[in-house]
Amino acid sequence: MDCIGLSSESPYVLMLKAAFLIPISHYLLAFLFLLFVFLYYFLEIYFIQELFTGFRGQPVSLTFNSCCDLYQEVVSKCKILHGRFSSTPWLCSPHFQTIFLQFFERIPACNYQRQIFKTCDGGTIALDWLRNVDVKKPSIEGFDGVQSNDKTPIVLVIPGLTSDSQSAYVKHLAFKMAKSGWNVVVSNHRGLGGVSITSDCLYNAGWTEDAHNVIDHLHTQYPQAPLFAVGTSIGANVLVKYLGEEGVNTAIVGAAAICSPWDLLIGDRFIKRRLVQRSYDRALGIGLKAYAELHKSILPRLKDWETIAKIRCIRDYDKHVTCVLDNFETADTYYRKVSCSSYVGNVRVPLLCISALDDPVCSRETIPWDECRANKNVVLATTQHGGHLGYLEGMTAKSLWWVRAVDEFLCVLNSSSLIRIEKIQNTTVDSPLKSSIDKAPRVNFREGGLVTAFKNEPSGEVGNEQHEQLTENDKAGDSIRGDNDTVKQEPNATTQFDSVSGPSINAMISPVKNCLNQLTRRSKISIWVLACVAIATRWPILGSALPLFFKKKLCNIFCSSSVKR
Repeated sequence: MDCIGLSSESPYVLMLKAAFLIPISHYLLAFLFLLFVFLYYFLEIYFIQELFTGFRGQPVSLTFNSCCDLYQEVVSKCKILHGRFSSTPWLCSPHFQTIFLQFFERIPACNYQRQIFKTCDGGTIALDWLRNVDVKKPSIEGFDGVQSNDKTPIVLVIPGLTSDSQSAYVKHLAFKMAKSGWNVVVSNHRGLGGVSITSDCLYNAGWTEDAHNVIDHLHTQYPQAPLFAVGTSIGANVLVKYLGEEGVNTAIVGAAAICSPWDLLIGDRFIKRRLVQRSYDRALGIGLKAYAELHKSILPRLKDWETIAKIRCIRDYDKHVTCVLDNFETADTYYRKVSCSSYVGNVRVPLLCISALDDPVCSRETIPWDECRANKNVVLATTQHGGHLGYLEGMTAKSLWWVRAVDEFLCVLNSSSLIRIEKIQNTTVDSPLKSSIDKAPRVNFREGGLVTAFKNEPSGEVGNEQHEQLTENDKAGDSIRGDNDTVKQEPNATTQFDSVSGPSINAMISPVKNCLNQLTRRSKISIWVLACVAIATRWPILGSALPLFFKKKLCNIFCSSSVKR
């Protein structure tokens, strides 16, 4: 009671006086602790988790089809993909990994040799070459470019958004691949790499025309060199979309897609979700705005430059620049049409996809898990950490994990039997067309509309080889198989023509026999279905004829019996 009587002051005043008695250093320590907790979760730092695991990292998760030859022949031999990724201890954050790579990473020296490539629409693309001899023996001079008969494998690199051959991660990849014995060529996007655009067209996330032209050019100039491709970020979206569009009709024999955005519509929503993501959105948007303003005088179709000058995010750029130049109705329409997630199911060459689940730019929500699992030509490797194109490892952060993984994957793929199978399939797709054009026999139209083919060679052995020719035709018909609406032809399947001296019954009915044989091989019940349909359609006639038939038979039986009596 006495204590209550003595404390006549307000309890809040007493608390305030007690607070002043606490040393300021304690408040400072509490503030630093709360700030650390906030930044730890805001920047997604995982140092404590790594500390508890002894900085051993997390295992790499592989997603592939159970019947995938790519995994059995290639990926199963890649030790890096079956290991763990352990990031640099003092860079245990996807944001630290991404930012440090761009601004503070020690970049290897790459002495590129530039080649200017002109496209059909008047565009200019800078191709920067880094040969393996330039890395192994830099003193060699007097060798301009790559010999056309060089069999050294070529790796085509497609950089990301606003990136070129001088970007840190591109130099890491180019130097590593060249040191491993590859010739590397970086295809800079239009208007980047120090080359101005020369046509009223800019690149975008779905622009595959330049990749198509560059790949055809490299395959034509160096037909004996195996051609591989690596796409990073937006370049990965372009590469996967190109591979899905071309199917087997591409000169690429192996590829890798690193940190692809996969679904641009979901990615657009994700990059605006949090404050830290919006900072990336703002930085990329300002970079794209500067890219467009740099070529202002060559873009007459862009009228509203006052609005373009206020661009502060990627969506604004796509709305006021990309949609105008490429005739898209809205930005969402553009995102839906160019996202590579809808094309990955059509990829017909070995493809390795690497994505980090904590990527601050490309969300894990966009990864097409089911599509990658359904395609036998795709293997998806995901890691818990890594950032966007970061993957810095080691105490000194000198190397990138994904660069080592891609180098090992392509080296194993290049020496595998799978690459030879892909080459045979790619050549047999075009060979029947060429043979039918270049070596086709002349056609003779006879009376009655019969068409026969004949050659200038003697036809003495035609009679002896007629049965063998029909057998070859049956084998050729069997060799055509459908796989996901794609028609492939086996290497042994050939198209031949026999010389015919005149119309004959065998020549007339042989096409019908071939069609029936192929039909029965496709489905054994097809003939029975046709028979049932024929009976059903002829039943009215048969129904009216049967009573007459049986009536006549009965009359004959009765007449014969009466005669005997």
